[in-house]
Amino acid sequence: MPCRKMIRWPLAAATIAILIASQSLGQGFPGGRGGGGGKGGPQGPRDVGTITVTQEDVPYVVTLPGRAVAFQETGIRPQVGGELREVVYHPGQPVKIGDVLFRIDPETLAAALSAAEAQVSGAEASLSSAQATVERYRKLERSSVSSVDLTNAEVSLKQAQAQLKSAEAARDTAALALKRTEITSPIDGMPDVPQVSVGDILTANQAAVLTTITQIDPIYVDVTQSSARILKARERVEAGSLSPADGFDMSLRLETGEAYSGKGQLVSPGITVSPTTGTVPIRLQFDNAQGLILPGQFLRVELTMGQTRAVLIPQRATRRASDGTLTAFVARDGKAQQVTLTEAGSYRNSWIVTQGISEGEQVILDGLENLRVGAEVKPLPVTIDQNGVVRDSAPTTGAATDAPAGQAGAPSGQGSDGSGARGTRGAAQQSGTPAATTAAEPTAGTTTADAPAAASATDTAPAPVAQARKAD
Repeated sequence: MPCRKMIRWPLAAATIAILIASQSLGQGFPGGRGGGGGKGGPQGPRDVGTITVTQEDVPYVVTLPGRAVAFQETGIRPQVGGELREVVYHPGQPVKIGDVLFRIDPETLAAALSAAEAQVSGAEASLSSAQATVERYRKLERSSVSSVDLTNAEVSLKQAQAQLKSAEAARDTAALALKRTEITSPIDGMPDVPQVSVGDILTANQAAVLTTITQIDPIYVDVTQSSARILKARERVEAGSLSPADGFDMSLRLETGEAYSGKGQLVSPGITVSPTTGTVPIRLQFDNAQGLILPGQFLRVELTMGQTRAVLIPQRATRRASDGTLTAFVARDGKAQQVTLTEAGSYRNSWIVTQGISEGEQVILDGLENLRVGAEVKPLPVTIDQNGVVRDSAPTTGAATDAPAGQAGAPSGQGSDGSGARGTRGAAQQSGTPAATTAAEPTAGTTTADAPAAASATDTAPAPVAQARKAD
């Protein structure tokens, strides 16, 4: 029995220590943001992180989806018929203008060229004979040759000249056909795999292509812009709220989200609206020396159309209601007030706000958890980086007091509500958890040797422990 009592008293002491620690956690710890901390206790002002907003020139950037389109693409077809003798090129290796791709059997066309050359020779002989006849008749015209015979001779001469030209044209056609037995590339680009094999019979101007040549440097990017957005941009320009840029500053993002370094330029602004989608097609051109962009690839283009004078509010400081209303909390006269914002798009991680807030006001960025309108607040200046991490802009007395707890529990600038500050919950964990753990450790043991540790955890434990020892 005495031994059982000695074991129960340490358990009771540990239980009392846990209750005291839990009570301390419930009351809160000073210095934590979002938990009603501060020197005023639970009823005092609440520490909140704020930033002072200022007006600035914000680029008006429009992000448009688009597809890559080849700069040039052509299907290769034979212009003469015959048996395919050789596939000269290698798929996947770039070709230049005039490089031979295919060779067709030239024997038939070579024979046709020889026949055409023979006809040219015959026409030249006939022309020489007719020319000699005319010259002789002109000398004998007044003596023994009549004017009718001279006229007939001149007609024969002209016919011989025409026959020679016809024969020369036939010879040139035959020579051109023989030359076309070597099929060459009409553009610089990358050839596709051949669609025919050696030995296939080809016909002139057939429908099926032999292969396809594609040029991707430079490359087109076709994007679409809503006609309604274009009209709104024009209205803003006319109203003076948007200053148009001299030219389009554009950047490209790949499917992976990586920014593309190639330069772009506007090719066609688009002059028609699609009757089905209500969008205007726009064609852009980008350098593609490394071949990172391929035809058909999905891309995003960011167009800077001008600048607007507005206030940037971090998106994490705002809330969007179910009806689409955008709101934020500001610190005014030591109290939290909610304002309705009018935004004109986003820039990086912030909203471009044109109405609803004035320059110099303090927007509450940290400590928004369970914050209500009219609550007393104590503004503390903070900063936010491009990654959305909030940090104290300058160390304060409260922040210095809480620093050890924040370093032990969570990384700097990251609170319990995910807002980037050291919140009340993190401070409670650092201040309360060690005491509770110290009081709970004796309960795991089964001997009285653990009783002193339990007694040291709270002021109410020593008396029962002493009584347990006396009973022993």
